[in-house]
Amino acid sequence: MNITREQREGGISVLKVVVNEADYGQAVDNQLREYKRKANIPGFRPGMVPMGIVKKMYGKATVAEQSYRIASNSVFEYLQKEKIDYVGDVIPSDEQNIDFDNSAEFEFVFEIGEAPKIEVELSAKDKITYNKIKVDKKMHNDYRSNYLRRYGRLVDVDKVANDEALNVTLDNGDMRIEEAYVGLISMSDEERKAFKGKKVGYKTKVNINELYKKPEQRAAILSVKQEELESINPEFELEITKIRRFSDPELNEEFFKMAFPAGNVTSEEELDKFIDSEIERELKRECDFMFVNTVRNFIIEKAALNMPEEFLKRWLYVINEGKFTREEIEKDFPAFVKMFTWNYLQKHFITEGDLKVSADEAKAEAMTFAQMQFAQYGMPSAPQDMLENFAKQIMDNKEQLQKIYEKLYEEKVVEYIRSKVKVTEKAISADDFAKLANELA
Repeated sequence: MNITREQREGGISVLKVVVNEADYGQAVDNQLREYKRKANIPGFRPGMVPMGIVKKMYGKATVAEQSYRIASNSVFEYLQKEKIDYVGDVIPSDEQNIDFDNSAEFEFVFEIGEAPKIEVELSAKDKITYNKIKVDKKMHNDYRSNYLRRYGRLVDVDKVANDEALNVTLDNGDMRIEEAYVGLISMSDEERKAFKGKKVGYKTKVNINELYKKPEQRAAILSVKQEELESINPEFELEITKIRRFSDPELNEEFFKMAFPAGNVTSEEELDKFIDSEIERELKRECDFMFVNTVRNFIIEKAALNMPEEFLKRWLYVINEGKFTREEIEKDFPAFVKMFTWNYLQKHFITEGDLKVSADEAKAEAMTFAQMQFAQYGMPSAPQDMLENFAKQIMDNKEQLQKIYEKLYEEKVVEYIRSKVKVTEKAISADDFAKLANELA
């Protein structure tokens, strides 16, 4: 068996492997004997089919299979022995021209994309900006209002101002529903316009399908089954019978004891500081995510790697087995090669910094994810055993576990890079942050 390597432009290497009968003969004989042993052909007892018939039926395919297998394995052994780094995988070349009918010696041709050399020296001369969203007055007031709403109460008011809660009577002549609830807070500004300034006793015509957009809502309000909704006239007269508005709690000693039993907040001034710290804590996730993108773009630009792009396009086409056309791959390729390069660079820094993710760290991340999931379902303080069971389910799923490790390794790489360069914190507005995030994505 003979292997030759030809380096071409664009970081592509072509590997030609010549395989002859001495290389694949024994493997072919072994495979044909196995076929003979298992063959089930009418007229012959199991295991008694003549080898001539077996060779006629399976010989050519077996030679092709075994010679390719040997050639492919020899390529991987060659790359390992010669310490040749490559990206993607080894793929068959389009230059194959093999005649299994008239020859016993075959030349298999493979391609690899040569891995570019990474030469990145980081120091304090390298400057990266950590963009931090400024907490402005509107952001503070909105968060404060939503926070206090948890401890507020509904009070009766005379007139609709904006997002009050309404009690209404609905009547279409056939059905009369009293004390139905209409929450203006869930409506758009345009939908609220019809109710603004209206008082108790106000009557208007409404379409129940527009007032309650979800079938399950309509069914609950009308006390019917969902399948019965189609038979109901949707045109109702609506009369406002009560208007209530959330009133913020009085910021007195009783409120602070109830909202902050630990005693860490005891005054309105401390409450405002607490609100700002909570906003910053929630915004930190977004700021950290942007910083990852900033570091990624900085490192990709600094490394300036010449990836074997044409090879990678062919590799994507081959490994996806026709799921994507070459045109589709071409369209999405810029985004792909960017992330592919970042992942390649991450492996370099993981090795350079001897970075590791422990099983305990992975479990802690799974627990955090579980906690966030329960919070989305309205259970911000889920019991510990529920969190642990859900975290175990996550870690038992190989795909989800892989994502956890990838996330944690990326965080460690970013922190490693951060420790090598000069990071300057910059406060920017939420609007400017959104624009920048869009540019970096």
